[in-house]
Amino acid sequence: MALVAGLGAGVVATLAQIALWWLAGMPLPETLFRDARLTAALVMGIDVLPPPSTPQWNILLVATLIHFLLSVVYALIAAPLASRLRNGSALFAGALYGLAIYVVNLYGLTLLFPWFAGVRDWVTLITHLVFGVALAGGYRLFARGPQRPGRHSV
Repeated sequence: MALVAGLGAGVVATLAQIALWWLAGMPLPETLFRDARLTAALVMGIDVLPPPSTPQWNILLVATLIHFLLSVVYALIAAPLASRLRNGSALFAGALYGLAIYVVNLYGLTLLFPWFAGVRDWVTLITHLVFGVALAGGYRLFARGPQRPGRHSV
């Protein structure tokens, strides 16, 4: 359940982030490649931080794998609580969890990875909130179980 909830929340948050970048008037390919370089540098080293003139698919692949791995890890951490809460409480707790991830990653971990300080903005904050809500929603969906035709859950 954590695997699917984490991956699903990661996809929803990524789509939300792209939409928010677009709404903010940020250049989509450049912003995506910037964030990919920042994330890939966690395992590939700081040499990948300067912007290349063309997309680097290996950097995009590594960044994607890191993001989805983290999504699953965050889902595993949230699992004991997320599946026990009722819908409204779960979604609120999910938003708080997303906020906590934002604070830890973009304020705490910047002590080790200072290049993330540059992406402390409203788009990144909202994206983390969306991740938390989507994660909690995914857990609630799974906790409810399959619905039989003709029966409605309340």
